[in-house]
Amino acid sequence: MKVLVVGAGLAGLTAATDLAARGADVQVLEARDRVGGRMHGIEVAEGSWADAGAAYLGERHTELLALMAETDLKAVPTAMEGASRFALTAPGAPAPDAQSVPGRFPPLSGVALGEMFDLLDEVTRTVRVDAPWLTPDAERLDSTTAAAWAEENLRHPDARLFFPLFLGEMMAAAPADVSVLHMAFYLRSGGGLRYLNAFAGGAQESRIDGGAHRLCEVLAVRLGDRVRLGEPVLAVEQDDDGVTVRTAAGAYPGDAVIIAVPPVLADRIDFRPGLPAPRSSERTAPGCAVKVHLIHPSPLWRETGLSGWSVSSDGPLLSTVDDSPPGGVGVLTGFVTGEEAKRYAALPLAEQRAAAVAQAARLFPGLPEPIGFHVTNWLDEPYSRGCYAALFGPGDWVAQGPGLTRPHGRVHWAGTETSTEFFGLMEGAIRSGHRAAAEAAQAAHDHPTSGSAL
Repeated sequence: MKVLVVGAGLAGLTAATDLAARGADVQVLEARDRVGGRMHGIEVAEGSWADAGAAYLGERHTELLALMAETDLKAVPTAMEGASRFALTAPGAPAPDAQSVPGRFPPLSGVALGEMFDLLDEVTRTVRVDAPWLTPDAERLDSTTAAAWAEENLRHPDARLFFPLFLGEMMAAAPADVSVLHMAFYLRSGGGLRYLNAFAGGAQESRIDGGAHRLCEVLAVRLGDRVRLGEPVLAVEQDDDGVTVRTAAGAYPGDAVIIAVPPVLADRIDFRPGLPAPRSSERTAPGCAVKVHLIHPSPLWRETGLSGWSVSSDGPLLSTVDDSPPGGVGVLTGFVTGEEAKRYAALPLAEQRAAAVAQAARLFPGLPEPIGFHVTNWLDEPYSRGCYAALFGPGDWVAQGPGLTRPHGRVHWAGTETSTEFFGLMEGAIRSGHRAAAEAAQAAHDHPTSGSAL
């Protein structure tokens, strides 16, 4: 059996690894000049790497932890010791002075935030996580934006202030870009809003030592010359005899193909015969995330009892976290998400640096100019179209959801957006790769072509 895999991110590499272990002939075609997709490492000092893309994991991410163990990669805890910094004020008000607060609870009305989380928990519990489009009242939930839901349900100014910051941190989403159904599904799929929002004991508890990109690099090394870089896929053709994947460089025949790219990118491929329905719509938005890394000789903020964690209502850095490698340089990671990401991404690099450095100095008094500065703009990355994951807008789940994993003849689907478990996370990508590989193998067993049965 010959299987072609489009996309050398974590989902595609997982699928290819599974199929190779089953004895299949596998070829992975990747548009970029690197593997990893939305897992991307940047070298911040000699031998020290930071995650410019996917980074965090928790104990519930069992497939990821198993794959790390199998590839001899270790987890390191996300540094959270010390006070947090918050700079929160209503839109249009003067930029606030940052406050130091023990723990991570913002200095806002506890009653207001408690009610907000209760309301979110209530709508999240209604979602049928295995098939969101079959959720009771799905059409209404899917036709309403999270912004409209907040306008209707959040009465206290503090809740209205914090809600877009929370959604940006969790989903890299502006509230107007996602439906209530997608918001609720995303939170439940990832383990619930409290698990997703937590460091210790939660989904952000650890990072992969040396960078998450190492996992994809190890898998690619094992696959060897089965992985071809610089091969953007243009078309996928299939008939009774097999499938042909066409790139600018040539044509690759096979028995089946696994498409492991985000839905918007899948829709750019010319499928013959055509798909019964598109993978995305004009309402499907890219995950609105820009990641900023400010590099210092050491984690200087720790010297004044600060954790490096901050939340700001006045951007560009809506939140920061200490991602310093053990015993190495200080890495302060800033997250620019939602509408702020769109504005920040449009600035020249010098203005991006100036704004980020000035804000970091306000948040962490005495912090000097960084010795290194990196910006990763996922909005403009042509072979990702956003990060963390695609944002399903009004109507998307009801229209596109039923077909997200349904094979199209010899075409199978992978990618974190096709996983109803841990959607948008590395764990979801791995689970989707396992599923797609098993589907392709089963299809070959049930309907073998000449010499293709496993």
